[in-house]
Amino acid sequence: MKVSISYPPLSSTKGTPLLGQNRQFQWFSDPTFIYPMVPAYAATLLKEDGFAVLWDDGIAESLSYEKWLERIKVEKPDVIAMETKTPVVKLHWEIVKELKGLQLEGWTPIVVFMGDHVTARPEESMSSCPVDFVLTGGDYDFLLRDLCRCLRSAGSLGVLSGLPLGMWYREGGMAKSTGVCLLEHDLEALPVIDRDLTRWRLYSEKNGNFKHLPGTYTMAARDCWWGKCSFCSWTTLYPGSKYRAQSPRKMLDEIGRLIEQYHVREIMDDSGSFPVGAWLKEFCAGMIERGYHKKIKVDCNMRFGTLGEADYRMMAQAGFRFVLFGLESANQATLDRLDKNIKVEAIAQGVKSAKTAGLSPHITVMMGYPWESKEDALRTVAFAKELFRNGWVDTLQATIVIPYPGTPLFDECKKNGWLLTEDWDSFDMRQAVMAAPVSDADIKELTRMLYTSFASPAYIIRKILSIRGLDDLRFFTRAGKKLLGHLTDFRKPV
Repeated sequence: MKVSISYPPLSSTKGTPLLGQNRQFQWFSDPTFIYPMVPAYAATLLKEDGFAVLWDDGIAESLSYEKWLERIKVEKPDVIAMETKTPVVKLHWEIVKELKGLQLEGWTPIVVFMGDHVTARPEESMSSCPVDFVLTGGDYDFLLRDLCRCLRSAGSLGVLSGLPLGMWYREGGMAKSTGVCLLEHDLEALPVIDRDLTRWRLYSEKNGNFKHLPGTYTMAARDCWWGKCSFCSWTTLYPGSKYRAQSPRKMLDEIGRLIEQYHVREIMDDSGSFPVGAWLKEFCAGMIERGYHKKIKVDCNMRFGTLGEADYRMMAQAGFRFVLFGLESANQATLDRLDKNIKVEAIAQGVKSAKTAGLSPHITVMMGYPWESKEDALRTVAFAKELFRNGWVDTLQATIVIPYPGTPLFDECKKNGWLLTEDWDSFDMRQAVMAAPVSDADIKELTRMLYTSFASPAYIIRKILSIRGLDDLRFFTRAGKKLLGHLTDFRKPV
């Protein structure tokens, strides 16, 4: 039985879809490819269980849709599993219709959807296209393996039994559910990802986070121990109450293999928030004891108000380089409304402490909140400029806030009549989809202002003086190209 984990190419004048393993979808003019960790675990679990596995990322391979479809026809997988998200789900419905209508002799694929949008709205996809199964919740690596076991045992869609919790299926022409996914799988039971099977090199260089190439991803935990931010699509997959982490030893063993077998020089851990407390101390001690801190750099996501300068120094000594923080807004009322559980003053202190400790802080910021005035938004722009001017922040990502289905923000929009559209194609951060005191054109201009907020003479001089070798020079060149791409992504319509 052959299983394909597929990312079909999607053609658009907007650019390349940043789809795999992504919390906030965008079309990028200059693409960044994130190694999709949960699907990679799924592929490895399936292979270990005796299934033939096809890693089929037509997006990262830069295939045309026609070439991708021809390959699928040649490979004829029994099961095609697709991660989907809100802005592309309608395109995926059409692809499923095409796959089901191919009518090649002896082959009709079983198609499976997984991801945050279909977790929030499983019945929608079941009624909009002939998809066979929808996997809900974030443990769709385990669920896909268990589903394929059931299919292998049954030999027919009509005699399935023992389907796991968290799955939607068809019976007698009706969409039915096995119940809510409990998110109780043991992450220690996960195998070491087969990096060759999942073609890790596709994601090792075209990524703005990596300073030292080649780079790759890990995922120590699922997903964020806070897990309540009202805008985050992954709270649909992993509520904070279900936070789980692999052991520090397991994580260290994986890093050792990445160093020795693949000569990886930098790792971005894609846990929504990297584990802290005793876990972090044990992990940092292990990095130093094993000597990994001299061979590889580690990047991670972190929340403000959790760690102090001593913690960041410990991380820097253990080989950490880059720490990503979600700033989102400099207005306390907005942070409270988003349930961020942070104070504005903790943001400045957090990036200052991380920078002083020797790390490279990165912040993410959003524009277009339906309750923020232009003056509120400009306050955030001014705050970002101040952080750069003080030298406390190295890089930034700016986006337009989008209320994804399944999030508290989406529910708030429905309740207050803020949604301008429910055409999912428009939920791609290229335009505002919520009514706001600020116009769509101004929101885009404010987003562009954020991307140019660091462009002070002092910042540029500091960066030039920090160049120590080819890695630094190449990184800054790539960063400049990414910046130009982001400015294009949010340009004003002609």
